[in-house]
Amino acid sequence: MGNRQSSEKIAIFRDFFTGHPDVYGTYDPVTGRAKQVKAPVTEAIFLAHLTGRQPYGVYLLYNDRIRSIAVDMDTDDRLIPMDFVSLASHYGFEAYIERSKSKGYHVWLFFTQAGVLAAKARTVIKHLLEEMERPDIEVFPKQDRLSQTVQYGNFINAPLFGQLVPKGRTVFIDPTSFKPYPDQWDFLDSVKRYTESDLDEIIELNELCLPSQPDTSVLTPIEPNNNAYPLPLCAQKMLEKGVSEFQRVSCFRLAVHLKRLGIPCDIAISALIKWAEKNCPVEGKQRISEKEIIEQAVSAYKKNYQGYGCDSEAVAPFCESRCPLYSKSRSLRN
Repeated sequence: MGNRQSSEKIAIFRDFFTGHPDVYGTYDPVTGRAKQVKAPVTEAIFLAHLTGRQPYGVYLLYNDRIRSIAVDMDTDDRLIPMDFVSLASHYGFEAYIERSKSKGYHVWLFFTQAGVLAAKARTVIKHLLEEMERPDIEVFPKQDRLSQTVQYGNFINAPLFGQLVPKGRTVFIDPTSFKPYPDQWDFLDSVKRYTESDLDEIIELNELCLPSQPDTSVLTPIEPNNNAYPLPLCAQKMLEKGVSEFQRVSCFRLAVHLKRLGIPCDIAISALIKWAEKNCPVEGKQRISEKEIIEQAVSAYKKNYQGYGCDSEAVAPFCESRCPLYSKSRSLRN
């Protein structure tokens, strides 16, 4: 696997090409027959892909967020991916061309580790394709969010499949020469990633309309780990405004909610580190440290906690009377 250690390559690959952690796609390299595998996505799966033993397809969409988006151009016409890269650059985005496994190209945009709303990314990408007069080109993920009817969405074959890399397939290529970058790992180290605010700027400037989203302003009690689990109002307020007291308890409760949403622990930790910057501790106390955030999050992710934290002093100031759990929380505190 080249000069870098396989563990380093797996870490880089995972950082770019992960989505839903409990399902992946694959295909038979001989027959081309594709299938879905409902199982945890592990390092062993990445290693098998990179060494050419078993292809891996990524389900980019996890709940309503993504860390990358891909445009599937099923044609060998180079002008189409070149036009897309050029137009993306005009809007301030660096897009990256991958030669796909058999025919055509995938063009990727990458986002920061916290991810972005898929609806916003898809809106921007579809706007670019409409400007190119190619609205027929497929965008992955194909949905804005998962639901009880769309549990996983669609997978796209990940780059760097070991059997095809030597053939110049599933590799990232220079957009001018269309030759593979000599070191794919150095290339990945150099790519730019974007935030949700970058998408917001494009959406606002171009007055793009986002698709309507289900109303999650009121919590409906459903089973933990259900993909439709919405974030309670108290947690929304805590994340938006930060807290002044009970930082560690608040961090734990928020981590429990993020786990229920299906957010991977590492992404939850990144979000909670940003959340801590909003905290204004009273009596001259220090903000919760990164080490403490990690400890609280890891603890929250170890078990399937059933409670909503309604009886907690940390949560009480953020209670909302319109929340279905409000009456329950009042009885617990009285």
